[in-house]
Amino acid sequence: MQIVVRFNQRSESDLLMHINEIANMNGMNRNDIKVGLRVCIVLKQDQRSGILTAGIVQDILTKSPTHPHGIKVRLESGAVGRVKKIEG
Repeated sequence: MQIVVRFNQRSESDLLMHINEIANMNGMNRNDIKVGLRVCIVLKQDQRSGILTAGIVQDILTKSPTHPHGIKVRLESGAVGRVKKIEG
């Protein structure tokens, strides 16, 4: 069984723009992070190993619009770290 999906020119460009927006969400821009969003963070003690901790954003702690190491957040679990991956 083969499924073919066709997009008109407008919806195809909208889809590509949305894919690019998601690809550019890397945790460095405060505007990309919202309370309730599922993210992966690196805890301070895990910075050397790179171990990520997943959870739901409870608070955004970084006040500046961007941060080169990731926006600092507090998860619902209470864990605090910098966002390395946005899962959605």
